[in-house]
Amino acid sequence: MRYLRHLVLGIIAISLIVVALANRGAVSLTLLPDALGTLVGFNLQLQVPLFVVIFLGVTMGLLIGFVWEWLREMKHRNAARSEHMQVVRLEREVSKLKASSADTDKDEILALLDEVS
Repeated sequence: MRYLRHLVLGIIAISLIVVALANRGAVSLTLLPDALGTLVGFNLQLQVPLFVVIFLGVTMGLLIGFVWEWLREMKHRNAARSEHMQVVRLEREVSKLKASSADTDKDEILALLDEVS
């Protein structure tokens, strides 16, 4: 199984290198549109290879997706946490009841009859 994982990772690495080599051309990234940049008086512009833009776009998409999914599942985690706390509380209560019933040397049937009357 480890060899299969290394094979898949190797194929992914080779394909990323091929994409990077095929998209080496420089592109210009501008922070603001030209009209807005002249109005503000500040417009950052960078010259980077195209594969950097592609990889950053994929990375940012993955990060946004992970954060979105984490926020979406927050209600499920909160519900599981509250149910876990309730289970812990009920287990403590059961252990206390068992301890208190073990302290009394009454028979269970006699204890039930005492509760009814």
